[in-house]
Amino acid sequence: MITFENVSKVFKTDLLSQSVHALNDVSFSIPSGAMVGFLGANGAGKTTSIKILLDFIRADMGTVHYGSEIGGSFKKALNQIGFLPERPYFYPHLTGREFAFFVGELSGLTRDTIKNQIKSNSEILHIDHALDRPLRSYSKGMLQRLGFMAVLLHRPKLIILDEPLSGLDPIGRKEFKDVLRKTNEEGTTIFFSSHVVPDVEESCDNVVFLRSGKLVYQGSVDKVIQDNVKPSFLIKIPNGKFEISTALIKSAPMGPELTLLEVTQEKQNSLIQELVHKNISILGVEQTRLSLEDIFYNIKSEK
Repeated sequence: MITFENVSKVFKTDLLSQSVHALNDVSFSIPSGAMVGFLGANGAGKTTSIKILLDFIRADMGTVHYGSEIGGSFKKALNQIGFLPERPYFYPHLTGREFAFFVGELSGLTRDTIKNQIKSNSEILHIDHALDRPLRSYSKGMLQRLGFMAVLLHRPKLIILDEPLSGLDPIGRKEFKDVLRKTNEEGTTIFFSSHVVPDVEESCDNVVFLRSGKLVYQGSVDKVIQDNVKPSFLIKIPNGKFEISTALIKSAPMGPELTLLEVTQEKQNSLIQELVHKNISILGVEQTRLSLEDIFYNIKSEK
């Protein structure tokens, strides 16, 4: 749907300051129908990439390609894209309903269409009870919900969100992620940036990593974990004075009754056979799985 091809962007504030390479030859794609997480620490180049994608600023080098699903060019794609910035501005004197009508009319929607969209989406987002209250009374989470409702009004094919979970409490984060997944399951492509790795791992099948303006990785979450983590197995046995000859990664007590043995994948069968041969009860076997966060800061750059 969207492809970045060798995009670079350099910022220079004045003649005496050193140039800042916000993006350095970055290439990645956003597949149609996917939910793609855009990861990187603050200053990695995520917001700069989004601004280039939306033509708020221009790249110094490289090209952004817009797929046929959204018209084939940025001009034609405009009415197919919904965007919620990291710090959206909400007019505090308006009610939630008035704000939604204001945004919908800017998108060229009829009042009946706006009314129907407000009714369905406000219920899904649990914001319907507050639509007639002034926005100055809204919490951060309520404003995020209202902003997302406004993004959905014109039924975009691609939604771009810049740090949409920032500042939300744990319940708000979960509910917002649930809505994102539901929207994606209904066929909408979602691309959202975050510096919180677990949010992306929990919600997305695909991920793009940036570090210091360079591409680190793009592809599936499962693949980056599989390619960068050697699996091991955890085997629980009762406490006791057992001599284990199989090479272990570690052996550690789990309270007064259990011992946990960690072994490599290659040694798993050997350990199980040894335990069976010695009549040692096996109380549980599970594979370890490092999270995306565990490998994020250790993965090598593609460039």
